[in-house]
Amino acid sequence: MTESTLPEHAPVVVIGGGIMGCSTLYHLAQMGISDAILIERNQLTSGTTWHSAAQVRALRHSRNLTRMIQYSVDLYSRLEQETGQAVGWIQEGSLSIATHPDRLTHIKRQEALAHAYGIPARSVSAQEAKERWPLMNADDVLGAVWSPDDGRVSPSDVCAVLVKGARALGARFFEDTGVTGILTKNGRIEGVETVKGTIRCNAIAICAGLWSRELGQMAGAEIPLLACEHFYLLTKPVDGVAGNMPTLSDHDSHLYIRDDSGGLLVGCFEPMGKPIEPGRLDENFAFQLLPEDWDHFEPMMMGALHRLPALETAEVKMLLNGPESFTPDGTFMLGETAETRGLFLGCGMNSVGMAAGGGAGMNLAHCIVHGHTAYDLSEADAKRFAPVFNSVEHLMARAPEILGTHYDIAYPGKQLKTVRGVRRLPLDVQYREARAHFGQFYGWERPLYFGSAQEPQLRFDRPDWFENVRLEVQAAHEAAAIFDASSFGKIEVEGPDAEAFLMLVCAGHVNRAPGSVIYTAMLNERGTFESDITVHRIAVDHYRLFVGTAAIKRDLTWLRRHADGFDLTITDSTEDYAVLGLMGPDAARIATACGAPELNDIGYFKIGTAHIAGRHVRAARISYVGEAGWEITCKVENCAKIYSAFTAEGAKPAGLFAQTSMRIEKGYCAIGHELDSDISPIEAGLMFAVRKTGGFMGHKALDARLRSGAELSVVSLIFDDREVVPLGHEPIYLDGEVIGQTTSCAFGYRLNAPIALAHVHTRLKDGTTLIVNIAGRETTAQVKNGALFDPDGSIMRRDHGRIRVPALAG
Repeated sequence: MTESTLPEHAPVVVIGGGIMGCSTLYHLAQMGISDAILIERNQLTSGTTWHSAAQVRALRHSRNLTRMIQYSVDLYSRLEQETGQAVGWIQEGSLSIATHPDRLTHIKRQEALAHAYGIPARSVSAQEAKERWPLMNADDVLGAVWSPDDGRVSPSDVCAVLVKGARALGARFFEDTGVTGILTKNGRIEGVETVKGTIRCNAIAICAGLWSRELGQMAGAEIPLLACEHFYLLTKPVDGVAGNMPTLSDHDSHLYIRDDSGGLLVGCFEPMGKPIEPGRLDENFAFQLLPEDWDHFEPMMMGALHRLPALETAEVKMLLNGPESFTPDGTFMLGETAETRGLFLGCGMNSVGMAAGGGAGMNLAHCIVHGHTAYDLSEADAKRFAPVFNSVEHLMARAPEILGTHYDIAYPGKQLKTVRGVRRLPLDVQYREARAHFGQFYGWERPLYFGSAQEPQLRFDRPDWFENVRLEVQAAHEAAAIFDASSFGKIEVEGPDAEAFLMLVCAGHVNRAPGSVIYTAMLNERGTFESDITVHRIAVDHYRLFVGTAAIKRDLTWLRRHADGFDLTITDSTEDYAVLGLMGPDAARIATACGAPELNDIGYFKIGTAHIAGRHVRAARISYVGEAGWEITCKVENCAKIYSAFTAEGAKPAGLFAQTSMRIEKGYCAIGHELDSDISPIEAGLMFAVRKTGGFMGHKALDARLRSGAELSVVSLIFDDREVVPLGHEPIYLDGEVIGQTTSCAFGYRLNAPIALAHVHTRLKDGTTLIVNIAGRETTAQVKNGALFDPDGSIMRRDHGRIRVPALAG
């Protein structure tokens, strides 16, 4: 039973009675917000939760997403004991088969990742896979990975148990309570208008599944998600199905298969899904399904008949077609929105709601109560999408592709194909003339490498673009290369209090004199990274901040929400300026030849102005690639002339893959790889960029971390086998124990060897030999504390001689 009389006020209102809403309310009550409420326009679980196939597979592509789902598993087990009510947890494991050599590599990489995260998993032969799934045709199976701890739950039972647990703590639920409006004032949540009345509140959690986007619009917030049709076949009882069986994953055929009431459940994530236009499923869509579509399902059915010959004579119960919501990158949205304070999102679950719901609900509640998730989940940050992705047109194109990527092989360099070309760099035409191959980042088309615009053959061994990138690194190392950083976010901080404000939100030496360049962390109160940025102090009262391409929305929000009481303005100038990095030993000559000899007089970490090709520029003497040069900022309209002047003097364009290789050689950390909100400057080896005098946000926590014995955890690795291809997230072993994993990987062209940065949880001496598991193959690597490549110091390289870049083509 639910209540009928709404309170006039509640501290938090959760909208949506599916798994995310029920889990969020339960955890709010657990965290002491016992007077929070949940409102649902129909009945609990009536949207998409009730028809979920409810698989719970713990392994995800990152440690913390895996940790989150492991929490779900523990929670569902604990709830049975806490409430005395079953959740239908069935733990029969999962079996992932491969019928293609690259799929076998893919699942072996997953097995290695599972070991890094402490999840049981092991490779099995096709014969053993057949023994575990006797109904399976295994004639074309090359191998499989067995994960014994995976399972499934009953969606409605899980929600019922969460409701029972939340009610016992004082939380309340209101069904048949549709939302008609969201009240805001000065960009903050004030309340919710419903068909039963208005509730004043301090925070709202939107957990409304595929209807979340329209709720966001009521509050002026962007929630880019769209529903697609999701199919699974149910049969009547089938001979050979006795009791519960493991989930069978035949991802080469786009299928997942399990038992269901003595019959079979055969579901799919087909290569291109069917989108559902907004508005088609209205407020009356409750405990309903969409029409069967056998024509659409037929290609997957053919694969199912091949894999399960018993299906030929099985009696079909139904082809279930239910809506599921998908985001532009395939990961859910969790946290506070950029546009509206107090508006939190827990939606866009991309068909993993039941697996993720327990842990995601806990983290959302933690974010509402404490201001941050329980551990870093920046990959799910609600502020990560460029506004362009919130258009219906783009969502209708992208969401079906995202559904299809669920069972993709995770090739390095793979790019999405839909919604491309929506944001182009100022030099897009010139780069296409140079045959750039592009990747999309925050909507921007950025060159990955040059010399071949054709689609590469994706693979796990040495990639098609290896030679292209080698030539770009060679240009930067022996002559001059141009690296485009125009997509980086640019934020102007201006006003009398600019310095005082940045001294608070930045840990670095931002009080240095005008004309200085400062690398700095932006820390939270826990002393861990919110962002790392480069700051140009242009004048006493004017700073320009350069932030990561995908960080602009998040970092702008962070800065603005800490600027209360300061006399200043904060402005996004990203699309006003272009940035070109001119790097390499020939950069000095080129600058002089282009009319700017004064650039050679700029000291390191200083900025100066000049004119190149008659166009005004501001140049910073810094380098992200370990070669001398400048990052040159100019007005967008002047960029083409400056680029033409550089190329006329022999500079070559270089892409993101070359930059990444050179960054790793230099040991430079990057947000989302080595740096996140679980890591402080101590572990990252960046305390040199932190003010010893304190006075910045997070300094007390950082001091406490130091006193507790925190130490460097980022190391560089150089591999002994020149042919191996590490990709990132590989587990690292010392004396048979997992001690960490790789974070960024590439081939080091200046070192003639594969290289990586890694997080390890034990101090290691230079030259320590480690074992790295790359797709089931153990290979050795040597440790270096600091940069592998340093033009002014020691260099570790495999040929033990001078760098011979041209010899690397083989």
